[in-house]
Amino acid sequence: MGIVLFILMNLAVMASIYLTIFVLEAFFGVRIDSQTVSGLLILSFIVGFSGALISLFLSKWMAKMHMGVRVIENPTHPTEKWLVETVAKLAKEAGIGMPEVGVFDGPPNAFATGWNRNDALVAISSSMFDLMNADEIEGVLAHEISHIKHGDMITMTLLQGVLNTFVFFFSRLIANIIAPKDEEGNPSPMAYMAISFALEIALTIFASMLAMWFSRYREYKADAGAVRLDGPQGIYYALAKLGQIPKEQVALPSDMKAFGIVGFLDLFASHPPIEKRLENIKKVAKELGYSI
Repeated sequence: MGIVLFILMNLAVMASIYLTIFVLEAFFGVRIDSQTVSGLLILSFIVGFSGALISLFLSKWMAKMHMGVRVIENPTHPTEKWLVETVAKLAKEAGIGMPEVGVFDGPPNAFATGWNRNDALVAISSSMFDLMNADEIEGVLAHEISHIKHGDMITMTLLQGVLNTFVFFFSRLIANIIAPKDEEGNPSPMAYMAISFALEIALTIFASMLAMWFSRYREYKADAGAVRLDGPQGIYYALAKLGQIPKEQVALPSDMKAFGIVGFLDLFASHPPIEKRLENIKKVAKELGYSI
């Protein structure tokens, strides 16, 4: 299924790129010449944002397919009823539309996704109910609702689009400058491709570091949002429990890990170390007059 989704995503991205170029040229008279700086910038913008925006608009569908999320439409037992009611309560307090609520089989984790704050999905793994009590799960849900409230999915998409544009534009601009030229001043095609490919790898690494830095920043904000929505106890003790589990046992798949409640802890980590998150929760709780 993962391979199929990957292929479909890439086909959608390519189709959107060609369609955008066709519309610009056919209806707006914008001629995109990648040999000019302005043309390369326009092309870079189209390429950079196509994948990011398609990922955003298809995020709910892809999450359901990839993670096997079972959306709760009509609760069939008390746990499902409590889960839906709790999400509804938190969504109302946050001032957002009621998200879809789902459960998936997998490691103890949860995530939120969706293209806007009134059309989102909150999903939690069934194993969380074996690990945590109701207050702790509510704290986790408050964290995810906070992500939705602050539009983190949209902000992350815009950032990714800017970074993708940056990578595509500068890798080709620099390659065009330093690649060997023929008598007419045209860069050698092979050298141009090799240099731009190498630069794209290097710049992508740098861009990924920036994206993951922002992801870690938004996790602190979502934790603080959970404290404001639900108090500090639930999210604090939920994270404390998750911190006792080896990281490889709680991580979501690589393409979903940035949306989870916890993730890997390294230079490219989507989430900060749990110890620092707990310190941040204590700080926010103290500011709001809570004690832990």
